[in-house]
Amino acid sequence: MTKQLQYYERAVPVSAKRHRDWSLAARTDYEFAAHSNSAPMAAVEFPAAAGEYAIVFTGTKEVVQPLVILGLNPDENLYLDEQGKWSARYIPAFVRRYPFVFSQSKDDESKLILCIDEQYDGWAQDGSGRRLFDENGEKTAYFNKMFDFTKEYQREAERTRVFCRTLKELDLLEPMTAKFKLPSGQKAQLTGFMAIDRDKLKALPGDKLAQLAKTGELELMYTHLQSMRNLGPMLARFKGDDSVRESLDEEGDNTPENSPLH
Repeated sequence: MTKQLQYYERAVPVSAKRHRDWSLAARTDYEFAAHSNSAPMAAVEFPAAAGEYAIVFTGTKEVVQPLVILGLNPDENLYLDEQGKWSARYIPAFVRRYPFVFSQSKDDESKLILCIDEQYDGWAQDGSGRRLFDENGEKTAYFNKMFDFTKEYQREAERTRVFCRTLKELDLLEPMTAKFKLPSGQKAQLTGFMAIDRDKLKALPGDKLAQLAKTGELELMYTHLQSMRNLGPMLARFKGDDSVRESLDEEGDNTPENSPLH
């Protein structure tokens, strides 16, 4: 398989024959995400992510998807510290899922196949870490947890696509540009993303707003709008102004098997 997603260099189907002795070391850093200034976001993650990230939308006239902005420049992630650790309480599920991912079967597009990125440097074959298969070639509890987590992510991604189709049908998204003044005095801007037009949302008929409230989509829309306030604190990360950051003394366990998408 060719590289089809950010982070993934060589995703191949998991098999007991090929990966029987493979194990994954406990994650100590997120260097694989150091050169990405955004990460896809599932709608179910909005409440958890909105306190720390700006949630925006990107895509084409036909298809859009939500993502969180991680940096001002294309190849930077301001949410990583010098040791490669994630400096926010909530880590996007897309990031936590790596190096696992589902791919569609060539013979049956409805069939999903669990794959791993073999290029990830966290893999070991010396028995250390969390094994994918046991000595008998049977799937381990860790394998099953990662399978379930990745399957849940896939399911939530489909629900997110439904939500995004609603935004397109209601014509609520507008192109947006965020402008910044950098510490050097130079001006910079982020372009190429979209946000919900608050006036268009407020102008929707009452029955449509009631329907959106019933499905929970209205809450997601306003959560997105509220999250846009995080563009300022993100700039503070660029400046290195620690006073703007939230205290992260009590970091939670963000390993995929212990942390739900929401």
